[in-house]
Amino acid sequence: MTQTMQALVVHEPRVLEIQEKPVPEPGVNEVLARVRSTSICGTDAHLINGDYPGFWPPAFPFTPGHEWAGEIVALGPGAEAFGWQVGDRVAGTSHNACGACQKCVEGQYNLCENYGKTGLHAQYGHNAQGCDATYAVHNVKCIFRLPDTVSFDEGAVVDPASIALHVARRGNIKPGDTVAVTGAGAIGLLAGDAALICGAARVIVVGRGQRLERAAKMGFETVDTNAGDPVAVVRELTGGLGADVVLECAGVPETLTWGMAMLRRGGRCAMVGIPTEDVALRIQPLVLDELELVGSRASAGEMRRVLPFVANGRMRVGELITHSFPLAEYETALATFNDRSSGAIKIIIHP
Repeated sequence: MTQTMQALVVHEPRVLEIQEKPVPEPGVNEVLARVRSTSICGTDAHLINGDYPGFWPPAFPFTPGHEWAGEIVALGPGAEAFGWQVGDRVAGTSHNACGACQKCVEGQYNLCENYGKTGLHAQYGHNAQGCDATYAVHNVKCIFRLPDTVSFDEGAVVDPASIALHVARRGNIKPGDTVAVTGAGAIGLLAGDAALICGAARVIVVGRGQRLERAAKMGFETVDTNAGDPVAVVRELTGGLGADVVLECAGVPETLTWGMAMLRRGGRCAMVGIPTEDVALRIQPLVLDELELVGSRASAGEMRRVLPFVANGRMRVGELITHSFPLAEYETALATFNDRSSGAIKIIIHP
């Protein structure tokens, strides 16, 4: 190990630099990892653009990145007691919750009631320094053993895979259900796999462009939003009844209104996409058809559950990796990510 490392630093919105910084030291119950692969998330793009001022991040300069994999190179005090050793291959997740509030005790650490309070909660790459760097420190609560058959690049996509599994579980999918997924980005496509894992008989992905083409190649039924009314098409595909469950993964007002209108009577929509503006919904169908709309934030224990499905190929993270760049070319990577015509779904960064 060297004394310094390369790290992506966002000085202010849209002002990026690769800097030489000191290698951090792991504290109590923390590990230091050599980051081998990170993945660009839509949240990273929004954060770098300054779309969440004062929240993500609380202040600039800031190092983003929260989807990553690598190997442990040093243990902080207490980490060995949890079974970790130098050399272990790991994938990371972002929420380092307090572990003591009621939500954490009940297993909903993604809803930690001490969110953002210094010394109690940190979310790596959001309100705490992230992993777009040669080395990163993580609490033992936030790392998971990477199977030998899973590459570091694939490991960097395990966190969004866990988010996809969480939204599918929030959808309360039952065996034999028809599930519609709105949004054909990385989370949407992984949510399609998660729906099948949870027992869905049919998965219909609603989207457009090259991403929808990828959904078709993965074997999902598809509905092109550029070819007419997607609600009417989904209803036609379901004999006029609608989908039992909708997983809303785009996070724009239009797709949520479509998703609610696609539901069968008594259906449930689980929403993981985060709109940046308010959405107007028709309330009468919500009541008269006993529809449900639930939110889904990050993951809550699904990292452990999703890893076997990544290893056995049922959660097809590798099929979503379209580009890779060295950390020094992060700006080019981000521009590629933001360019829908590039065909990018998951872009891997190699620090």
